[in-house]
Amino acid sequence: MNVFDLKQGSAPLLVCMPHIGTDIPHELRALYVPRALDVEDTDWHLATLYNFLDGLGASVLRATTSRYVIDLNRPPDDAPMYPGASNTELCPTRFFTGDALYLPGAEPSLAHRLERRSQYWAPYHQALAQELQRLQALHGQVLLWDAHSIRSAIPWLFEGRLPDLNIGTADGKAADARVTQAVALACQDAPAISSVVNGRFKGGYTTRHYGNPAGGIHAVQLEKCQSLYMQEVAPYAYDPVLAAKCQPVLQAMLRAGLDAVKALPR
Repeated sequence: MNVFDLKQGSAPLLVCMPHIGTDIPHELRALYVPRALDVEDTDWHLATLYNFLDGLGASVLRATTSRYVIDLNRPPDDAPMYPGASNTELCPTRFFTGDALYLPGAEPSLAHRLERRSQYWAPYHQALAQELQRLQALHGQVLLWDAHSIRSAIPWLFEGRLPDLNIGTADGKAADARVTQAVALACQDAPAISSVVNGRFKGGYTTRHYGNPAGGIHAVQLEKCQSLYMQEVAPYAYDPVLAAKCQPVLQAMLRAGLDAVKALPR
């Protein structure tokens, strides 16, 4: 099974999409409650929403396996990303609603979790690390953009409604302040779209692990509300009219971050 797709680009930009996958292997399907097979918590339609990446010369890494099998944006030791809050695990056992993903007694054992980590998580992160190394050898400074989307209101995970665009840089540790500022300023050209920096979502494993501004890697996670570009309820349809209002902002944010990275000393 191919657990990711990687398209290599020429610019100092790697965009990864760890939660875009929808595949649940046939041999695992009987373990889940039937509802799980609809993979409702997918980061839907990101490839379509980010269809301008070729024009930026970006490398793009896209997962193919569902986050219900393994969460590629969680640490390999399964430490919680947000202590004290509701967290999803390396091998999630709950929907974003808090309901059980698995049939009673069918949750993955430690041995099965380790097997999934080896089969899915490790190859994805090996590819991510190698592509960052390739781009850094070419350019010196690299922007790693971790692309996500989520329903705008999920009481089990957070109170109220999220801002439309949630920029995370691990409280400033994952990217140079000039990069973060450039990305955040690009949002202000669209006042109807709300944004926040390092709010509820500060960046997951990818941002926190690979972001190393002193070492030339500037990691930014963008968690965007799905209400910006699609229906948040089944059948989770893409809305091209909404997306047309959102895409210019996304493109401006990426261009601003990329220009800021290129302006940094090599």
